[in-house]
Amino acid sequence: MNAIIRALSTLAGVAAAGFLLWVAAQIGRHSTGGYWATCAIVAAAGLVLALAQLRGRTGHPRAMLTFGFLPVLVVAGWVLIAMEPHGNWFRDHALAWSNDMGIGGAVRDVGTWVGVLALGIGFTLGAMLEPTPRRRVVETHEPAIEDEPVAAEPSEEATTVTGAPETTEEPAPVP
Repeated sequence: MNAIIRALSTLAGVAAAGFLLWVAAQIGRHSTGGYWATCAIVAAAGLVLALAQLRGRTGHPRAMLTFGFLPVLVVAGWVLIAMEPHGNWFRDHALAWSNDMGIGGAVRDVGTWVGVLALGIGFTLGAMLEPTPRRRVVETHEPAIEDEPVAAEPSEEATTVTGAPETTEEPAPVP
């Protein structure tokens, strides 16, 4: 992707993400359904940002899935579940397990930024979707056997370099 197209696609991605964030702000987040709807829309905004940055077939999607997307999904998803507005089985277990592991305070502190966490999930998902590089097929050309001179057969071509023009050295003229 060249610089101009990437800049324009970034601008379009930011505009679309901004619009999606505006839409998410219009939804009431005081119910569990509204909470998850806004998280999904904010994650979609992150996905739009990432898709605007596709660079072509130079990435490593499997590594991005393993080391980028899945850890972000687990950690941010854990916090999103723990910070649901109304208690339910998932929220209660996530908070209890967080307290048992000694990370309950950190989960609540990071949970202040649930929208950013949802955006991060969407962005890393989009970054993972970069196409896999194509493998190049390299053809090898082996010279034909009859083209090679045999060591036992001396020939005229064997004494001179083939393909090089014959030159004679002349002394440079003296001024």
